[in-house]
Amino acid sequence: MTASARGLFRATGKKSKPVPQRLLDGSYERVEHLEREKDDFYPTPAEPTIAFLSAEAARLKDFPHIWEPAAGDGAMVRHIQEFGHRAVWSDLIDRGCGAAIRSFYDFAEPLAPAIITNPPFAECNRDPGWIRHALERLDVEYMALLLPVNWTGASGRAALWAQFPPARMYIMRWRIDFTGQGAPPMLNAWFVWDKAWKGETVLRMLDRKDARQSELFGEAA
Repeated sequence: MTASARGLFRATGKKSKPVPQRLLDGSYERVEHLEREKDDFYPTPAEPTIAFLSAEAARLKDFPHIWEPAAGDGAMVRHIQEFGHRAVWSDLIDRGCGAAIRSFYDFAEPLAPAIITNPPFAECNRDPGWIRHALERLDVEYMALLLPVNWTGASGRAALWAQFPPARMYIMRWRIDFTGQGAPPMLNAWFVWDKAWKGETVLRMLDRKDARQSELFGEAA
């Protein structure tokens, strides 16, 4: 919540609802807000990555390598490799997973034709930002980003969407607990840009399934 939004909220005379925070012993306590991690680092839990890799399995076989440019501690890279794909990875900060340490904006050429990542959200709200850099300057063939569902309604999104409409959007039917503190605040979705797709954006729902996920959709276009 921005400072101005907080002021407007206070002007109504209402108070923010406390949220549950998980303690080390497994119990919960209610706090006014959850503490943000340094550098906004929130490792991606396994379920959204596994479900997505299963749903897009047929299409991902077309790429010799997959690039994870916000690798963090390497969690998503490990799942990509477990699904039999060759991976390359990088990040701005060294978190011990062997990533190439480099800003995404410093790349003038992609490390692979396909990107799969949970990107820094603030950079995806900028225009130009992460998405235009990938689709315009790097000209990647395929990119899948894990973002909040309401990313579509952010300011300035209409022009970006009109120029680069996603091929597919997978909305997850569960809330992802990125913090491990037991209070996931929003629904997320995978947004997929795919040059092989011609047509309107396809909306699909993603359940907590792993290898069976691809059976719900058949082969991805």
